[in-house]
This record gives sequence, structure tokens and C-alpha cells, in this order.
Amino acid sequence: MQIVVFGLWHLGCVTAACCARHFSVTGVDFDSKTIRELSAGKAPIHEPGLDELIVSGLRQGRLTFSDDPIEPCSRADVVWLTYDTPINDNDESDVSFVLGQYRRCLPYVRPGAVILISSQLPVGMCRVLETEFSQFSFAYSPENLRLGRALDAFERAERIVAGIRDHRVKPVLEKLFKPFTSQILWMRPESAEMVKHGLNAFLALSIAFVNELARLCEQTGADAGEVSDGLKSDSRIGSRAYLVPGAAFAGGTLARDVVTLTRLGLDKQEPLMVIPAIKESNDQHRKWAARKLESKLGFLGGRTIAVLGLTYTANTNTLRRSLAIELVRQLVDAGARVRAFDSAVKELPANLSNVHSAESLDGALAGADAAVVCMESPELHQADWGRLLMSMNRRLVVDPNGFLEKELGGHPSVEHISVGRS
Repeated sequence: MQIVVFGLWHLGCVTAACCARHFSVTGVDFDSKTIRELSAGKAPIHEPGLDELIVSGLRQGRLTFSDDPIEPCSRADVVWLTYDTPINDNDESDVSFVLGQYRRCLPYVRPGAVILISSQLPVGMCRVLETEFSQFSFAYSPENLRLGRALDAFERAERIVAGIRDHRVKPVLEKLFKPFTSQILWMRPESAEMVKHGLNAFLALSIAFVNELARLCEQTGADAGEVSDGLKSDSRIGSRAYLVPGAAFAGGTLARDVVTLTRLGLDKQEPLMVIPAIKESNDQHRKWAARKLESKLGFLGGRTIAVLGLTYTANTNTLRRSLAIELVRQLVDAGARVRAFDSAVKELPANLSNVHSAESLDGALAGADAAVVCMESPELHQADWGRLLMSMNRRLVVDPNGFLEKELGGHPSVEHISVGRS
């Protein structure tokens, strides 16, 4: 089976590399620089094991890359559309960009090929493309990208949701998905699109809910961690529920689907109450760390704050929509002196040129009035916190998710603050 994976950022690179274990794959993207780097075995974004898997596919001859869709698309059995959908600062999707890329590629696809969409597009976009390119059979399968463990999530999928209208494509998709799961949920494309929106919105709702509950715990003497354990012990909720108190959700992925459903309700004149409130609640919680610093230190102007861990999530190097970067901007606006440390980040965004990028934990914490732990990393767990705390001007550590509970929770000389604890 010949596969073309079109759109090579995080989703597309993972899809192409994993599929190349089992099929002949050509990754296509119009960005020539990205193609050159991928052809040399370097993905455009860090993901554990991804570069090595790409190199393996290249060496075995199962994986190639091209910035010209004409030849690969002319012989493809499946064209898998994986362009990531850009979002703006209001978590709104730029659908026009993605559709524009696809309209540049699809005219070269051979008749009879299956077009499989996994981009993060609003419900109804599959039908839009079906109408415009009626010579093809389309399918929609929502992506299941898990940053930091994307390869495992792709190759050991619990299930795959597949939305189809033409049942003749079933055997092709069954062959494509067989190496990754035996559980395929077949449904119409609009249902598959809505599954993605609903799943992310539900996860976002769970996070917003437990964080609101946690803030009430802070005011009443309850421990949100204990409350979370109690909730998840009920079989109607379950141990894997997204009910761990901590920082607000970030990155744009969950918020994008909340905004998409909110806008859909407005467009269809269907009043929604719960879904729009998810983003409002989360936006309020995004200020939790800054509020805690102000409650302990008062006016932040002139204070030195260390911000530890800058990426959007663990095991990646992306700063896109990072909650830590947002906090850094809040602190700078309040007049604080910020020292940022993350060994996975080579340089800070250009608009943070006045922020000190520390080369080590020692450099970030020495003389600091407080530290904020925004992301977990092995070096934070392995650090000599007894020595590091002694170097701080005040031993105040704001740790929303409680990443350092084991290291600092029982330390007699540190004020260690996490979400949901009074």
C-alpha cells in the first residue's frame, strides 16, 4: 500500500514515521526547509524517539519526503491529510489555511485513492471537501496525538474512530489501521468530527471543574488531592478521569474545540451554557500562580522570580501557547525580574528579550524571592533542593501541579504551595 502523508508538523511526522514501519510512505509538505531537515532525519519538533524512527524509515527505503505532491499523489492508495490547524490568541482555528494547502495537493491525487482527514477541522469540513472533490472517497479519523508520548499513542491505539460515507473504503482503512489497533469504531464523518470536539471539550470540562473545586478546597481546609482520589474511586467516574488539580490547561488543543463548539452553537442559534463556560473558567484559573505570588510577596515590582520549566508539556521543546511563557509575560508586566530556566529550550521568544535565560537551576534560583514550577523534568527531581533553597532570598516555591511534592512537601524550611491545598 502506498501512503502519502500531507502536512509535516507534529501530527504528520508521527503519522508518516509510524506508518513507514508497515507501508511505503511519502511525506509531503510545501515547506522546502522542513523537507530538507526531514530527509536528513531531523523532525521539526522534538518528540522522544521520533528522529530515530524517521532515520530507520529512511534507511529501510520505506520513508521518503518531498515538497512536490505531483508524483507521490499520482500513485498513492491513501492520502492522509495531517496539516496542523493554526489557532490565534483567542483559540480560534484558521481553517482557510488548511483548506488552502489541501486545494494545492488534491488535484494531483489519482482517481480511486482514499482521502483520509485527521487535521483538527470543525465539524462539516469533510462534507465541504467531498462536495468540492467529488471524484474521491473521503474519510475522517480524529487525531490522537499525545505530546511527549506520541509514538506509543499512535502505535498502540486503544481504538480508532473512522467516519466514512462510502463503505467501499472500509477494506482500505482496515488494512491501514490493522498494525495499530483491532478496535475500529465506524460511523458517519460528521459523528467522527464531533467525537473529536466532544472528547477535548469533555477533558477540558473535567480540568476546569476540578480546579474550581480545588480553589474551594484552599478556602475550606480540604485537600484537593484527597478529594480527587475520592471522586475517581467511584466507578461512575473512574481512576483515569482528568480530575487532577493543578494548572490551567494550555497549548490551545483543548481550548480550540471548546471555542469551535461555542461558535457552532452561535452559528446554529442553539443556546449553549456549559461549553462556553469551560473557557471562561480556565482563563480565570490561568492567573492562579501570579495571584499566589502576589498574596505572599505583595507588590511584585522589583522582585526576582525564577520560572522553572517553559515548554507547553513535558518531553517536548515547543513553547507554542505555553502557560509558563504566559506567566513570564504577566510577571514582566508586573515589574518583576524574571529568570527562566528550561534545558530543553535553546532560546526565548524575541519579545521576551528582557527576561534572563538561566543556564542552570543554580543560576535561576540564587537570590530569588520565589520560584514557580511550571513543568516537570528529571533534573528538577534530581536536584539538591536543600542546597538550592539555601541560595534563595525567600524559600517560596509555587508548584501548581505539585510536581515536587516528594522533594519539597515535607521540607521544614520551604513554603511549598500547590493548587487545592490550604
